[in-house]
Amino acid sequence: MEDLSLHLLDIVENATAAGATLVEIGVRQNSIKNELSITVRDNGRGMERDILAKVRDPFTTTRKTRRVGLGIPLLEQACHEAEGRLDIMSEPGLGTEVTAVFQVDHIDRKPLADIGATLVTLIVGNSDVDFRYESNIDGEKILLDTREIKAELDGIYIGDPEVLALIRNLFQKRRANPSRHTAGGRINGEIED
Repeated sequence: MEDLSLHLLDIVENATAAGATLVEIGVRQNSIKNELSITVRDNGRGMERDILAKVRDPFTTTRKTRRVGLGIPLLEQACHEAEGRLDIMSEPGLGTEVTAVFQVDHIDRKPLADIGATLVTLIVGNSDVDFRYESNIDGEKILLDTREIKAELDGIYIGDPEVLALIRNLFQKRRANPSRHTAGGRINGEIED
């Protein structure tokens, strides 16, 4: 995979396939500590110990449509290429947490890429799942919670093109004007027009 947002998409799709109704995504970058971490936590089925022990093996999968599961092994490879690590915790009935850690300035670290587009894709493809995204990139923060957005929409479908454009715009503004951003329509604590 060319960028980390595609790995994120794959891991979250695993969570939704495991019956998750809430997926929490955290992205943290601390350039002083030279560390970037991406965490995906879900409330899905979780994994039994025997599956958890083999999940890093590309020839282990619970899918019936193919006999290989490349998502976790490829993410782990990307971590190792950037002097990082991959941690996985899972409990049956309680969900799974995957944390990928990378060295920020490593020449082989893949770019984070377009997280806004990734979140829009996840929201559109999983309208029955709620997502909570929180990032802190060297002090620049974004918080997006689809539960709050849905409450503010008052019956308007979250997949409406105008709503999705506002979500993508949140990430565009972050790039153009670093500051603290939150979504359900609030930026820096104020309601946006």
